[in-house]
Amino acid sequence: MKKNLSLLLLLMTMMQLSSFAQLKTNLVFFSEQGERFTVILNGIRQNAAPETNVKVTDLIAPNYKVKIIFEDQALGQMDKNLTFNQGTETTFVIKRNNKNEYVLRWMSEVPIAQAMPPAQGQQVVVYTTQPAPAPATVTQTTTTVTETYNEPQQGNVSMGININDPELGVNFNVNVNGGAVSSGTQVSSTQTTTSYTTTTTTTSGYQEPQPAQQAYVMPGYNGPIGCPYPMSPGDFQGVKQSIASKSFDDTRLTIAKQVIASNCLLSDQVKEIMLLFSFEDTRLELAKYAYGYTYDIGNYYRLNDAFTFESSIEELNDYMNGYRR
Repeated sequence: MKKNLSLLLLLMTMMQLSSFAQLKTNLVFFSEQGERFTVILNGIRQNAAPETNVKVTDLIAPNYKVKIIFEDQALGQMDKNLTFNQGTETTFVIKRNNKNEYVLRWMSEVPIAQAMPPAQGQQVVVYTTQPAPAPATVTQTTTTVTETYNEPQQGNVSMGININDPELGVNFNVNVNGGAVSSGTQVSSTQTTTSYTTTTTTTSGYQEPQPAQQAYVMPGYNGPIGCPYPMSPGDFQGVKQSIASKSFDDTRLTIAKQVIASNCLLSDQVKEIMLLFSFEDTRLELAKYAYGYTYDIGNYYRLNDAFTFESSIEELNDYMNGYRR
């Protein structure tokens, strides 16, 4: 009986470990100010071309060695060991700290079943142990060809003719100077050869080609623009319902920031999210955070109606004036 019980416990433990090992995780990396970068996990390049927002899916280990390489080489690169809970979608933000140095900071975590769909402009890649191909490169080679031509050049040639006729008593002598010699002339010409290196990526499934997205134009708005294309009303309602379904303001704020960081919103949409929160301080924090991810920033004054105290309006205004876009 004891032997059977031990075998049963061992079997249950193995099943639990197997279930745990199969949990997959998503990691999201995005730059706060829009710098383009490449993600390297355990020494393997994940995204082929530098992006501002990258989601890596289907990770199976609880920790990875990550390297962030900026497209602008002057910004350098970052190395960090990441540890996170499996079965989640964990978001990290790339930002500057108080010392003006780039750092990678944990931002939020949600169960993978509650993860939002890919955001507009987000690059989604499945974790791979094969390096992603590098972006296309163009190489130019210049060749100089030198040719030599012979051209005639004036010179001196002496030629004498003597005619002596005793009968006529004539003695005739003619000297002629003339002729030509050749000299070399060098002519240089340049030929430029351009070679292209292209990358072809194949996937197991067929993907329908997507038409290029047209620039968004907001009817009746001619003010400054903070981001290129705002979230559609349908997607926004889904996001709003997801945030409202949470019981605590802290959880709502975490999800709201995750959504905002990966999307572009309208001022009225930001205001609607603010009204989901009970506390003035939380509304103010959200308004500050969303300013950098808002399309019609010229309409941001509309958020003032969501505040109770004038001090909150003044603090938001000071933040907007000091914001470097």
